[in-house]
Amino acid sequence: MAALLLRSQTPIEFEVASIKKADPDTRGRYIRMQTAHQFLAHNHALKTLIAAAYDVSPQAISGGPEWVESEHYEILAKAPGDARPSLNQQMAMLRALLADRFKLTIHRERKEMPVYALTVAKGGSKLKVSAVSPDATPEGPPALAFVVSSVLRLPARYASMDEFASLLQRSALERPVVDQTGLTGRYDFDLEFAVDETLFGGALGKGLDNPTAPGLFAALQEQLGLKLEATRGPVSAIVIDHAERASEN
Repeated sequence: MAALLLRSQTPIEFEVASIKKADPDTRGRYIRMQTAHQFLAHNHALKTLIAAAYDVSPQAISGGPEWVESEHYEILAKAPGDARPSLNQQMAMLRALLADRFKLTIHRERKEMPVYALTVAKGGSKLKVSAVSPDATPEGPPALAFVVSSVLRLPARYASMDEFASLLQRSALERPVVDQTGLTGRYDFDLEFAVDETLFGGALGKGLDNPTAPGLFAALQEQLGLKLEATRGPVSAIVIDHAERASEN
């Protein structure tokens, strides 16, 4: 029994991981499972990797040397096990990798700062209850991730509002997002919007070739019956205590 307990407390880690500097001309930025076992973080700074790993907005991260924002990396890693790891498991492995290869140490502080409140728009939500079974495949529901084409698309399946708010704050928006919708279910929806330099930290440039597409804020109301309201609120922020450049391998 003691041995079983010890194994259950062992941190989950990638079997192997390669970290290399990203090409300075590289565009776009994402984290996803390429296959059931292959994890890829594309064109990420250490700061945005921390944001993903600890589920915070990059704006809620402070401290550390200048290069944690300016230097970008490509990470390719192999996940253990037979099935695709859940998002929580992926981020646990990423946290372990950052601690090991970047010698990252952090602490948390409660801070009052500008946030976006995700709420239900006037007229009510347009979301549909998910028709996806989480146990239908060994890999589970598809990952919640933006797709770049002539617009930004989010084909969300079996997504909660908490997960949606987390995705918005970690990648698209410049401030933390707090779910205040009161919607507790899981939903299927498709969101399409134009991108500009204020989204994704400017990583996608000044815009994609679709001037007729609505912006993110308008698309949320028109397509999902949701809205983002600028306000202030308490946030569990992260302070970087120590970080070192990872050796490329």
